[in-house]
Amino acid sequence: MGVVAAAAAMAGDSLSVRAAMMRESLQKSQTITDDVVSILGSFDHRLSALETAMRPTQIRTHSIRKAHENIDRTLKAAEVILAQFDLSRQAEAKILRGPHEDLESYLEAIDQLRRNIRFFSSNKGLKSSDGVLSHANSLLSKAISKLEDEFKQLLKSYSKPVEPERLFDCLPNSLRPSSGSPGNQGDLNGKNPSSNNHHEHHNSNLENAVYTPPTLIPPRVLPLLHDLAQQMFQAGHQQQLLLIYRDTRSSVLEESLHKLGVEKLSKDDVQKMQWEILEAKIGNWIHYMRIAVKLLFAGERKVCDQMFEGFDSLGDQCFAEVTRSSVLVLLSFGEAIANSKRSPEKLFVLLDMYEIMRELHSEIETIFVGKACAEIRESASSLTKRLAQTAKKTFGDFEEAVERDATKTAVSDGTVHPLTSYVINYVKFLFDYQSTLKQLFKEFENGDEGGSQLASVTMQIMQALQTNLDGKSKQYRDLALTHLFLMNNIHYMVRSVRRSEAKDLLGDDWVQRHRRIVQQHANQYKRNGWGKILQCLTIQALSSSGGSSVAGDGGNSSGVSRAIVKDRFKTFNMQFEELHQKQSQWTVPDTELRESLRLAVAEVLLPAYRSFIKRYGCVLLLISGL
Repeated sequence: MGVVAAAAAMAGDSLSVRAAMMRESLQKSQTITDDVVSILGSFDHRLSALETAMRPTQIRTHSIRKAHENIDRTLKAAEVILAQFDLSRQAEAKILRGPHEDLESYLEAIDQLRRNIRFFSSNKGLKSSDGVLSHANSLLSKAISKLEDEFKQLLKSYSKPVEPERLFDCLPNSLRPSSGSPGNQGDLNGKNPSSNNHHEHHNSNLENAVYTPPTLIPPRVLPLLHDLAQQMFQAGHQQQLLLIYRDTRSSVLEESLHKLGVEKLSKDDVQKMQWEILEAKIGNWIHYMRIAVKLLFAGERKVCDQMFEGFDSLGDQCFAEVTRSSVLVLLSFGEAIANSKRSPEKLFVLLDMYEIMRELHSEIETIFVGKACAEIRESASSLTKRLAQTAKKTFGDFEEAVERDATKTAVSDGTVHPLTSYVINYVKFLFDYQSTLKQLFKEFENGDEGGSQLASVTMQIMQALQTNLDGKSKQYRDLALTHLFLMNNIHYMVRSVRRSEAKDLLGDDWVQRHRRIVQQHANQYKRNGWGKILQCLTIQALSSSGGSSVAGDGGNSSGVSRAIVKDRFKTFNMQFEELHQKQSQWTVPDTELRESLRLAVAEVLLPAYRSFIKRYGCVLLLISGL
């Protein structure tokens, strides 16, 4: 117990000592803290004073740094300006040397000069800006002037007329000339134009034929010309560019067409020309139009598109200016034909011309695109319509001409009249143009496909021919020859229709109806030509005659006098000889019809003759025995 108490007393004393020591330490710490605070306060005061003393130095240092920065910026700006001056001097040196030595370098110099002008224009605060700009603009003007000369010279050097042989090589094989030359007399293919055109009309391969436009300017030169044109365009020299391009390329295009054979013909020239010569020229014109549009104009369009890429409106205008005079020469000839005096023989060439204009329509619309070419497109469309109108009127004129044909020269042998063969051949040729005619009539007949109109007009022509033939048949004094003439001509019409496409259009009813008409005229020929001679052999005619009778042949000749039998037989022989002499001069050109007619006459004449001989042969023998 006592030990515990002693230990507790000792622990309490120890704690008291420690507490006293802690109080003493805290008092020392407070004193130190107070001293530190006092010292720090003194430092703060001193630092404020030092800062106040350093501020002027700081300001000077900042100014120096700013000055250095300004100097750096100024030096850099000066370097840029000096670089622009240096580039200007370099560009000037290249420009003064001209474009002949190195055109690409010359064009780069012009681009650099333009950049210099833009730079100094945006830095007009510089004292020398105005002077530099004036000098640069003057230099640029001289550069563009030299550029114009270079563009003109380069374009002229590589713009050459296209020889006809090159153009022919670009055509499909079916259209390449086999002989002759288009620049010489004769037509393009060395053939008769009409026959050639009809043949060509049926050539279905033409629709899918491939045409390869010639290379008018070498491909390696076009990029340079494009760059030159672009520089002129950017300099605002569009008008000069247009004039140079037009004057150079239009004359070359005209020369190419001239070498091909294209001529400038006025309406008066066309009117005075003989038909054979004019027909050949029309045949050539059809080929010239195809070559001009599909090859020359298409090639010129390609050149324009490449040369003026990026400024298409100027390209369209240049193309229109280059081609306008050449197109006018070609279309004016077509207009002269369309407006010339109408005649039946012109219908086929009018249809050929109308057909080629329709064939080229889509290409004309594609090649002559844009506002600048609107007048050319309208002129081509106007010619197509004019040709259609003239062809339609010529068709109507032909019908009237057939009906009113007043040819007085009759065919003495009753054969097929030249008018008939002419009209039938004309109609057969028309059916070579059946699709074209249907399209033509469709343009003028709303809602009509054109086929029914063509059938109607064809029937009217055939009827006009029959009407005219009826009139011509009245010139014959011999009624038998009248019917023979009509039989021959209508049979020729029927046979021709049956062997041509006209049969499908006119129909079987027309054919059958006119075959019956042929048979009617054959019967009338037989009746009028052989009826009188048959009367000499009839029993009734002999029996009714007076005179002394004779007996013979079992009494079959009772009541008929020898004189009458002799007279009738003599009359028969005389009339037969006369008929033989007369009808030997008549003609039935169709072998089948001629044989049919001969059999028909024999079927009537021979039985009557045999019956006469059988009945009165004994009398004739008795008479001859006397």
